[in-house]
Amino acid sequence: MKQDVPKVLISEEEIAARIAQLGEQISRDYQGKNLLLISVLKGSVVFMADLMRAITIPMQIDFMSVSSYGSGVKTSGVVKIIKDLDQPIAGYDLLIVEDILDSGLTLSYLSEILQSRGPKSMKLVTLLDKPERRQIEVETHYVGFTIADEFVVGYGLDFNEKYRNLPYVGVLQ
Repeated sequence: MKQDVPKVLISEEEIAARIAQLGEQISRDYQGKNLLLISVLKGSVVFMADLMRAITIPMQIDFMSVSSYGSGVKTSGVVKIIKDLDQPIAGYDLLIVEDILDSGLTLSYLSEILQSRGPKSMKLVTLLDKPERRQIEVETHYVGFTIADEFVVGYGLDFNEKYRNLPYVGVLQ
């Protein structure tokens, strides 16, 4: 795998330190609220697992799977729900947990769907933000790292379902 991902962009230690900071900030911001983390599968599952352990207040979690990618490295622009939430979200303070925000197409679509279901509030936390690729503006509330327009894998991010298990974020050759 190392030959396919020769450049480590964000180390395991940098990720852990940043997630600890995000967990503290989210815990403060959502104190006394009805927090529901929604992981956008599959890419955000590693981030979600670490982030929820860094949050020190009561919360719930749920999972949703949407797709806007085929097997290539560019977004298709077509978004479909593959797995919907298991519970109603009305009255919850939602925090959408995403691995990477690039074009904004997927998150814009997902935000509209979730907002129509009546949550009390809704914000976004993303591990990686790639603003150069934005086609639709999406408001981010918590960002782990802002990165350049490179195709990255690891820490949950994949290429054709491979490389998710890398403990760091690297640039795919």
